[in-house]
Amino acid sequence: MTSTEQQPLGSTFSATSTVQDITAGLDLSGTSAVVTGGYSGLGLETTRALAAAGAQVLVPARRPDIARAALADVEGCEVIPMDLADLDSVRAAAARISSSLTRIDLLMAVAGVMATPERRVGPGWESQLAANHFGHFALVCELYPLLAAADGARVVVNSSAGHTLTDMRWHDPHFRAGYDKWLAYGQAKTANALFAVHLDALGSGDGVRAFALHPGKIITGLQREMALQEQIDRGWVDEHGNVIGTGFKAPAQGAATGLWAATSPLLDGLGGLYLEDCDIAGVSAPGTPMDDGGVRAYAIDPDAAARLWDLSLAATGATPIAL
Repeated sequence: MTSTEQQPLGSTFSATSTVQDITAGLDLSGTSAVVTGGYSGLGLETTRALAAAGAQVLVPARRPDIARAALADVEGCEVIPMDLADLDSVRAAAARISSSLTRIDLLMAVAGVMATPERRVGPGWESQLAANHFGHFALVCELYPLLAAADGARVVVNSSAGHTLTDMRWHDPHFRAGYDKWLAYGQAKTANALFAVHLDALGSGDGVRAFALHPGKIITGLQREMALQEQIDRGWVDEHGNVIGTGFKAPAQGAATGLWAATSPLLDGLGGLYLEDCDIAGVSAPGTPMDDGGVRAYAIDPDAAARLWDLSLAATGATPIAL
C-alpha cells in the first residue's frame, strides 16, 4: 500500500449499493469462501450473496445451532463451531476447515463485538481486542496455506469508522489502568485495519491480498449489548427500537462494500487498503468527524501494522507467515 493508492478509484457503486448490485451477473462457481459471523446481520447478507453466486461457503460460528437454523435455506453452506475469543476453538475450526478444503479464495472476517462491558478472556486479554482482532489474526495465520494455494485469494476484514476513536494503545492495550468500552472498540477496529495492511505486505507475493473496510452505520445484532436507552440517547433509534438516525444503511447495503472488496476487478493488483461505500477511502485529517468518512493515517501505517503483527504473534502463538 502506498499513500497514493489510498484514495477513491471512482467505483460505479456507492453507499446505497446493495449486495445484489455487487453480485449481479457474478459467477463464483468453484470458489471457496469462509465468512466469520456469516449467520446474522452483515455476515448473513454476505453468506447469502456468495452462495447465490455459486460459492461454497463455510461459516465458523460461536452459536452453531442458531447459525444452522439461519442458514437452513442456503445451499452450498456449512457451519463450523468456533469462538473467536477462544484460541483453542479457533485452532480446532482451522483444522476442520483445512481438512475439508484444498484452497480458500475469499476469507471474510465479518464477526465482531462492539462496546461490550469489561470482560477478560484467555490470559486476561481485553475481550473486544481478543474477539475482533486476535481471533481473526490466529484464524488467518492457521489458514494461510489454503489462501496461498488459491493463487489470488482476498482477505476482507470488517473494521469501522470507530477506528477514529483511538490509535493502538501500545502502553495499555488491555485497559489494565481502567476500562472504556468505546475506546476498547475503537482500538480493536484500528487493529483490524492494521492487520489488513501487514497481511497484505506478507501475502502479496503469494497472491494473497487483504483489505479492511467501514461497512457504514447499520443497526444489527452488533448493538446487542448496548441498552436501548443508550441507543435512543445517541439518536439512533426511537423507544421502539426503530431506526431514526440519519445516514444509516440497510444490512444489504452495509454488506456491499465487503462483497465489492472480495470481487471487484478494480482492486486487482492492490491491497492493504481501507475501503468504504464500495470504493477506496481517502485519508482523513485528525479531528475529522467520524461520520465524514475516511481513514486515519495511524490505521494504515505500515510500521504500526508490523508492530501489531509482532505483538499478535507473541500473544497468540499463531503460525508465522514467512515472506
